[in-house]
Amino acid sequence: MHFPESVKQQTCSDCLSGQDLGFQIRMAFQPILDWQTKDIIAYEALVRGPAGEGAGWVFARINEQNKYYFDQACRVKAIETAAKLGCKTFLNINFLPNAVYNPETCIKATIEAADLYGFDLNKLVFEVTEGEQIPDKEHLNRIFRSYAKRGFKTAIDDYGSGYATLDWLIELKPNILKLDMQLIRNIHLNRAKQHIVCKTIEQCELQGTRVLAEGVETREECDYLTSIGIRYLQGYYFAKPELERLTPLSEINGLV
Repeated sequence: MHFPESVKQQTCSDCLSGQDLGFQIRMAFQPILDWQTKDIIAYEALVRGPAGEGAGWVFARINEQNKYYFDQACRVKAIETAAKLGCKTFLNINFLPNAVYNPETCIKATIEAADLYGFDLNKLVFEVTEGEQIPDKEHLNRIFRSYAKRGFKTAIDDYGSGYATLDWLIELKPNILKLDMQLIRNIHLNRAKQHIVCKTIEQCELQGTRVLAEGVETREECDYLTSIGIRYLQGYYFAKPELERLTPLSEINGLV
């Protein structure tokens, strides 16, 4: 992926200087469950506006001029907030691949934030978000390889809804594959969705990628997904994202 020299300079200087976005961001957290152990194994950090406005409000204010710093700011804010809330599980952070000029350079702020707030770097999971098109597979591959060398885990988010295909899954070999909520919705009633998900699970098992079903909203969806061996689950059926709060296990619905 080609970045003009002016963009490279702006990106690096913004990350180091802490350029202001023009508005504050906050973080909400949604738990990710291990159905086998009936425990919370991670929380996904989800960006919110200064008054708790949704991600749509935030992304409407992101453009070519500020997306590089926004990506860094989200990582730092997620780590800072999670650490202050006492998060001891994995922390899933979304990132924008097109905002990463150089993986080694652009991860520095993340490492510094983890050190500053005392968060375990080995507990970070970076999810590729579909907020933008990703025309350069090799660029994303470089990011994944770089993160793997540092011990970070990687995830493809929203699988089945956009650019990500079986070829991407095989080539990128993420630690985690998150099935899109559109595949999950009423899957217990839809044989076509069931076929796609079962084939995806087969490939993930071959390459050692964990399958996570996101967007689970009903008991019927949960029952079907667990019946075909999906162990990791996330969705409103269990718990909605909470602003600057880690939902405790005692408040999770559907585990019993």
